[in-house]
Amino acid sequence: MLDMLNKKSSEKPCNTIDTLIGIKTELKGDITFSGGLRIDGKVKGNITAKGDDSSTLVLSEHAVVTGNVAVPHMIINGTIKGQVRSSEHIELQPKADISGDVTYKTLQMALGAVVNGNLLREAEKGAVPKLKSVPSPAIAETE
Repeated sequence: MLDMLNKKSSEKPCNTIDTLIGIKTELKGDITFSGGLRIDGKVKGNITAKGDDSSTLVLSEHAVVTGNVAVPHMIINGTIKGQVRSSEHIELQPKADISGDVTYKTLQMALGAVVNGNLLREAEKGAVPKLKSVPSPAIAETE
């Protein structure tokens, strides 16, 4: 599952879980972490990865996060009520439910995953997005 994250990625994701928030745990407050974080319980607060681009967040189907999430690599199968920003890769599994905008570099979305918000693709660093030309409307000639 994590092997899929290193396709054309500038940084390899963390493949170990350093911290676990259990299914019976309810945490209130912001979390800043590095490495691997798995959440099975409830978190009311923002979740942010610090330092490197290899930090990985895994949300199980039982997890509920109420707050903004900014982590380079994410595997989501739970609920997030807030803005989500992934600078590398985000995988939305079948029971993922996000209420908020999702900003991503690469996105993988399974059948059944729900996003109630905007999907915003982040441009490569230094890349200028190309604009598609729009055909001008036909101008009716008047006599």
